[in-house]
Amino acid sequence: MSETYGPVMTVHFGQQPAVVLVGFKAVHEALVKQADAFSGRAEIPVFMKVNEGYGIFTNGERWKQLRRFSLSTFRDFGMGKRSIEEWIQEEARYLSLMFNRHPFDPTFFLSRAASNIICCIIFGQRFGYHNDNFLHLLPLLLAPPLLLSSFVLHLPTLYNIFPSLIKVMPGVYNKIWNNSKQLKQFVSEQIEKHRKTLMADSPRDYIDNFLIRMKQESTNPSTEFDVNNLLINVSNFFTAGTETTSTTLRYGLLILIKYPHFQGRGHFELRYAAHPYVSL
Repeated sequence: MSETYGPVMTVHFGQQPAVVLVGFKAVHEALVKQADAFSGRAEIPVFMKVNEGYGIFTNGERWKQLRRFSLSTFRDFGMGKRSIEEWIQEEARYLSLMFNRHPFDPTFFLSRAASNIICCIIFGQRFGYHNDNFLHLLPLLLAPPLLLSSFVLHLPTLYNIFPSLIKVMPGVYNKIWNNSKQLKQFVSEQIEKHRKTLMADSPRDYIDNFLIRMKQESTNPSTEFDVNNLLINVSNFFTAGTETTSTTLRYGLLILIKYPHFQGRGHFELRYAAHPYVSL
């Protein structure tokens, strides 16, 4: 098509126009030389419906402010507190204990481990693998990606192209929306607990930092630091970071099982890179 229409062309996916760049020169011009102009995020109907226009999955000034704050908070996490690395090491020990007990399906254990790292950063604590609230949370995090990727339930992709389909095929969307509502309820409860115990001079985690920033900008009418953005931001971190991480780890285990001769090499490289900080 580029031979006919050139290196920059427009293609319509249903009702959604998309710009296609072909070749290094066009891509470099757009994404490097004019990165600011092309750094926007497309409006995806599924995400717009779930997020209601809030959070880091938005666009424009809201996206810039929330992204900048989140990156800064994650980067500074651990100053005077436990570092992310320590959280990961502790979670790995819990996961190892589960692995050494008996044969198991790694799906939920890996998801629990990945989700717990996010819990540590966002909530300042991990949850036991058999905690009732935690066990209720995990299916809510795993179900939407499965629904979005299932061949039988590819309707969310069609919905992005033809949003009007929601009126005639609401079933799968209702499932996604209901899961999203339950996740938001869980996050709302955690935010309220943080409000009641907040100490402005000693923030414990991401939520504390956000609440402090909310108070600092309470007189700014155009601030993006409000409870709606906090709620959606935290929910987005969980949905984006749990299933993706656990699926990558699970696939890695499958590869190591299929090619066992790589296990020793991988273990050696980990020991070499981690020593003397981690015991393997």
